[in-house]
Amino acid sequence: MNQPETSGNTGAPIQVLFALLPRSLVLDWAGPAEALRIANQVLRAQGRAPRFVLRFVSPCADMDSSVGVRLAGLEPLPDTLKAPAWVVLVGLPGEVIEVRSDPARALLHWLRGLRPATDTLELITVCAGAVLAAHAGLLAGRRATTHHHHLQELQAAAPSCQVVANRVFVEDAPVYSSAGVTTGVDLMLHRIATICGPALAAQVAQTMVVALRRGPQDPELSPFLNYRNHMHMALHRVQDAVSQQPAEAWNLPRMAELANTSSRHLARLFIEHAGVAPLQYLRRIRLAAARAALQAGYNVTQAAEMAGFSSDTQLRRAWHQFDMTGTPSTTDPATGS
Repeated sequence: MNQPETSGNTGAPIQVLFALLPRSLVLDWAGPAEALRIANQVLRAQGRAPRFVLRFVSPCADMDSSVGVRLAGLEPLPDTLKAPAWVVLVGLPGEVIEVRSDPARALLHWLRGLRPATDTLELITVCAGAVLAAHAGLLAGRRATTHHHHLQELQAAAPSCQVVANRVFVEDAPVYSSAGVTTGVDLMLHRIATICGPALAAQVAQTMVVALRRGPQDPELSPFLNYRNHMHMALHRVQDAVSQQPAEAWNLPRMAELANTSSRHLARLFIEHAGVAPLQYLRRIRLAAARAALQAGYNVTQAAEMAGFSSDTQLRRAWHQFDMTGTPSTTDPATGS
């Protein structure tokens, strides 16, 4: 097949193609698809353009799902893809993934024409979808994971692949793989955070009532994602507002007003449900925003102002207080490494 046509616009909508076979595991594709749908919903509510175009493609126009529900109106496997695009492969029932059927052969033939490349075409696998990718030759020399029942099968299908066990998901851009079933949602939330920002990904996770997880090989959770593993809607409302506008003149009374409660009660709620004091949470969010600004090329003074710190000195003091690695100056590309 032809390679994706580049759009030349990094903010262009991403075509997300869920490539399905008969009896594809519903939760493997429905969970990630819902995460993307909700991300678009949140973007619209913020007055921003949706980023994801969901497409469901298959060698078969209609077929049974893993739970027996009939799927119809599926798109044929496209001859061309418009970049940026993601192709999502999902698992199938059974101890071994059947790749000898006519639909599987057709899908593998289509996959062999793909050439994943960063910012152009990404490959995302959920559960035993990694085995399909391996049979198509897309995991040679890469790191990947799959459901623990299929680890040996994956290794046999792609001998040069570094198969990683005991991981929620593995990132080897432009290939991303998850261990199975619900971890497909974890991986999709991770990709949403990369594209739309961690604060928006946290809102998606909140809406889906799931906890945000990362693989053990990944760095510590960003403060935008941390302290959100609770069900208290008033706290989520405060955290959303602070994350989206860290430079605002936040103080405890203003945060309490958003939660429709008193300052003292809000402090108790934060400690009980989020495990952090409200002003400490605010400082962590501002530090994360400052670090992001520095890494984007802004100088220390600009980063401090953009993140809501009153001065360079206040930023440096908070940086030291929270044991951030290095200093703001060494994070500033203009002055440091």
